[in-house]
Amino acid sequence: MSSALTLARPYARAAFELARSRSALGEWAGKLAFAAQVAADPRVAVLFGDPRVAQADLAALVTPADEPADSPFSVFVRLLADNRRLPVLPEIAALFEELKNEAERTLKVNVRAATPLGSEEAARLKEALKRRFGRDIQIEQSIDPEMLGGAVIDAGDVVIDGSVRGRLARLGQALAQ
Repeated sequence: MSSALTLARPYARAAFELARSRSALGEWAGKLAFAAQVAADPRVAVLFGDPRVAQADLAALVTPADEPADSPFSVFVRLLADNRRLPVLPEIAALFEELKNEAERTLKVNVRAATPLGSEEAARLKEALKRRFGRDIQIEQSIDPEMLGGAVIDAGDVVIDGSVRGRLARLGQALAQ
């Protein structure tokens, strides 16, 4: 995994700089997400090592259908194909998204809870996290039926465990000391 990230990093930076120079970060993020999703598909992944499949065909496969052949994105994907870097498209897309979020001062937060957050709860949580981190917040929710209650908030390097199970574990540790 780390070697894939090492290979992907310069391409992600180059894509970011190119997209930023054209004021098209959001557009490129969407196209890279599409390309990464196609590249991650096991049926496509086996084609990357197949010598019978031309690199140009692989590039066309991961490029959105409505993308002009002479667009900067198409040229970028062909460059990846020529250098046999299409398999690292998922890592390139993830690194690009990190660079985009950093440039836009946005933090993507995953909230894992037993039940979905209501819109009022989500708004309060978003505002509290915005104050804490000083950034705009994008909340992604995931439901974990294994949780008893509460929520676990994953904000990149910071994880806030507000779950019932986490609180009980901390209470148990406090009582044991």
